[in-house]
Amino acid sequence: MSRAVDGMTVGHRLMDAGEYELALKSYYRAAGEDGLTAEVLSALGTANLRLGRLGQAENLLRQAVEKDDEYVAAWNNLGVVLMEKGEYGEAERVFRIAFALDNGQSTQIRDNLRLALAKIENTDYDEPDNYNFALVRQGTGEYLLQPIP
Repeated sequence: MSRAVDGMTVGHRLMDAGEYELALKSYYRAAGEDGLTAEVLSALGTANLRLGRLGQAENLLRQAVEKDDEYVAAWNNLGVVLMEKGEYGEAERVFRIAFALDNGQSTQIRDNLRLALAKIENTDYDEPDNYNFALVRQGTGEYLLQPIP
């Protein structure tokens, strides 16, 4: 007896495997089955983030937090997009929201917030246009920005 696996589960597995285009397709399939829930929008945004489509990722993650303003992973991943875009002030605000909603439990969100604060404090630093960050998946749908030395 076989049991069907839903599009979200398949998408998460594909994301873990680094197959972001295929994950995106799977998340679209989930959207067709379940509708554009905050979880689906967040997953679509995160896949677009991994594909470097920052504008699309930001739009989808903003929609996710509009649908569910307590969805911690969506807030965190929106902050990651804003960091990638160099919008440190707004990223810091978004990470603070995620941190508060999570009651300070997530070390990943705390680390992302610290990185945003450091970037804000270090505005004199002349940084090249390409940001050397790596996105590391933590838990279910949350991403941590890690500087690459």
